[in-house]
Amino acid sequence: MASDSGDSNMDREMILADFQACTGIDNIAEAITLLELNNWDLVAAINGVIPQENGILQSNFSSEATQASMYGPPSQSEAADAVAGGAAPPLSSSSSSSSPPSSSASAFCPISPSSRHIVERQPRMLNFRVEYRQRSVELVVEESRTVGEIKQILETELGVPVSKMQLKGWKSGDVSDSTVLRSLHLPKNNSLYVLTPDIAPTASTSKNSALEDSLNQNFLLVISHREAQKDYSLYFPGSRTIQEVKRNISDLTNIPVRHQQWEGWPASASDDSMTLAVSGISYPCHHLSVCQRSSPANAQEPTEECADVHMISDSEGDDFEDASEFGVDDSEMFGVGSSSCRKSPMMPENSENEADALLHFTAEFSSRYGETHPMFFIGSLEAASQEAFYGKARDRKLLAIYLHNDDSVLSNVFCSQMMCADSIVSYLSQNFITWAWDVTKEANKARLLTMCTRHFGSVVTQTIRTYKTDQFPLLLIVMGKRTSNEVLNVIQGNTTVDELMMRLMGAMEIFTAQQQEDIKDEDEREAREMVKREQDEAYRLSLEADRKKREAQEREEAEQVRLEQIRKEQEEEKEAIRLSLEQALPPEPDEESGEQISKLRIRTPSGEFLERRFLGSCKLQVLFDFVASKGYPSDEFKLLTTFPRRNITQLDPGSTLLEAKLFPQETLFLEAKE
Repeated sequence: MASDSGDSNMDREMILADFQACTGIDNIAEAITLLELNNWDLVAAINGVIPQENGILQSNFSSEATQASMYGPPSQSEAADAVAGGAAPPLSSSSSSSSPPSSSASAFCPISPSSRHIVERQPRMLNFRVEYRQRSVELVVEESRTVGEIKQILETELGVPVSKMQLKGWKSGDVSDSTVLRSLHLPKNNSLYVLTPDIAPTASTSKNSALEDSLNQNFLLVISHREAQKDYSLYFPGSRTIQEVKRNISDLTNIPVRHQQWEGWPASASDDSMTLAVSGISYPCHHLSVCQRSSPANAQEPTEECADVHMISDSEGDDFEDASEFGVDDSEMFGVGSSSCRKSPMMPENSENEADALLHFTAEFSSRYGETHPMFFIGSLEAASQEAFYGKARDRKLLAIYLHNDDSVLSNVFCSQMMCADSIVSYLSQNFITWAWDVTKEANKARLLTMCTRHFGSVVTQTIRTYKTDQFPLLLIVMGKRTSNEVLNVIQGNTTVDELMMRLMGAMEIFTAQQQEDIKDEDEREAREMVKREQDEAYRLSLEADRKKREAQEREEAEQVRLEQIRKEQEEEKEAIRLSLEQALPPEPDEESGEQISKLRIRTPSGEFLERRFLGSCKLQVLFDFVASKGYPSDEFKLLTTFPRRNITQLDPGSTLLEAKLFPQETLFLEAKE
């Protein structure tokens, strides 16, 4: 037995070396983990790591003729012929290379003689175990096939039409019939189940219906960790496999699946690929206990605490020793460990600036769990609230507050499997402002409680206080309202991706209904404000028009006053001139004076006649002054004779009436100058 155990360990060391040489993975812990997941099947592990475009390794051993071609290094002509013929070249026997193969030569990896395999260009095969009521169907299909093709095979096997068939159990949630299996990145072994809600069960299928219902039920597993003396209350859907439960417990307890010893599984739970619904566990609650089994060196002396073991997980009968023989700790293999072993905390204690603390949190989160995670808001909780709640109604979002605690055993699982799930990351990014805080340190927790009291009130703060460390992480979903902020949901760490998504979607439904009301109110308010702005603008324009009209009228009136004033002044001036001229006229001579008298008769433009006697010796200027004194100045009117027509105003004013031939009498008329 000791010799067999030594040979087995030696084989695994060679498989590990071959696996590292083929894949270029230098990290021993990562290489052991990948081999463990594939039960130390070298080819299956390589196929899960190396891209499949250029063919995959097959785990069946080749014929002696093919093996013979593998052991010796081929000649250059043989290698060229092999490549030209479409086959992979022979493999070298060297196992010391550690550089990763290129994508164009993914099939060229050195493998030792003890684990020789053939490189063939054919698709990877996937194993499916499909449960439907009391039936179980085993399928082996190429990963290049689609989900719809699996349904067509099941239609033949189960007699259920594809149109009425729902194929459940996919790790990524529901998928469409056109989805290619390769795109789902499935492991080699998979468990699925069929639901037929449109096919009513008969009396003979009542038991099958009960199984179908069980697949949709949530089972509460109360799992006692003996060494830590802790109890975990975990909910799992009936479609979850025993293997998946054990892997989750591995994350919680830091006990690798291969080292877990269980008590409490029923006798019918003989296969880790079985779902909880068919494993025979009690519903709705089942009690289990787990502890870490002894290493092979001490296997003959099991402790009393773990002596009575019902089931040894995953790799029963394996004599492979702990990874510590390779210098690797179990916690390093699975990326988990106590908070004291981590290089740095998620958030520094007593950080003065909240933005700097969030930057540190984001960087540490990325280093632990990868770059695929929600986009954390960098800034204070007040700034995050402003961003989420106080924009336009159409732009508002929910606020997701993630509270991390490194002292909680659920933190690693929640972060790696929930917060980093593609569906959760996408949904949070589209619909939420995500703000995070680390409450591992008491100072940081006290600071958070102060911020929550200020922004959300004492009720939320008291609610956070009531949660114990093992219930963290927490995800608070907060919705902004007109008068206050309301916490819609508090999601604890012991949840599943599906449940988390369901609760996020439930919060979004409430938020969307409120948002539609806010949008309607905002639109109505904006419409009212628009009408008011239009009315104000119309009123302003009316006032402006009235003002301009009034100013124009005032200007016109002022101009009229000015013109009237000028007219009056001119008239007064004319009147003054007229009076002065009238006063300056010589007296009208008597007809019997004995002097030469000229009697003139002048017709005005209005048809009236002016008559006056003048001495024949009077100058024409006296005549002009007389006419001007009557209101007809010579600069505006012409004085004309009737026949022949002469313009008297053009004659020399100094000439006498006699000289102008206006003697003894003459009829003249006035005409306005042009």
